[in-house]
Amino acid sequence: MVTVRQGLTLDEFLALPEEKPALEYCEGVVTQKVAPKYEHSVLQGELIWELRRQLEPEKIARVLPEQRIVYLDRAYVPDVVVYRRERLPRRLGRQRIGELCIPPDLAVEIISPGETIGALEAKCRWYVEHGVRGALLVDDRDETIRVFRPDAPPATHHRGDQIALDEVAPGLHLVLDEVFATLDPE
Repeated sequence: MVTVRQGLTLDEFLALPEEKPALEYCEGVVTQKVAPKYEHSVLQGELIWELRRQLEPEKIARVLPEQRIVYLDRAYVPDVVVYRRERLPRRLGRQRIGELCIPPDLAVEIISPGETIGALEAKCRWYVEHGVRGALLVDDRDETIRVFRPDAPPATHHRGDQIALDEVAPGLHLVLDEVFATLDPE
């Protein structure tokens, strides 16, 4: 992440024009996310596909890539978020929803070159300390997913493991062999 500006209020940040990669805001500091590389994009696509496969046919939840979340004086753009449908705001007519101002049920961060594990772990801890039911930190280098949950120490999972995410939706799970197989040569 690259620091872009300091000393802005959240309202001033939200008035800035959109940029690619996305800007994030934390305690007056505006940073820019790192542009995703191949592994990041492949894993993001696989996680979105797998979560949607399990959650969207029954209309349990929405799976959203790069959705800005704004709450508690912060504005983050996780790589993937999941919101249970009953928690999403309802549109009236053609009214736009825009930023979501409630914590997601699940937030996923995928490490990219130029990002530090420490910074992403801190963000995942913040998520679960402030209303997110679970946060995942995906690392393609050692093919692990670190799971953060409220009131529990982080747990690291490897290929061969399965992660149950029942706190997000009963029966929701990720099989790490399947997630990381997308990086294997054909």
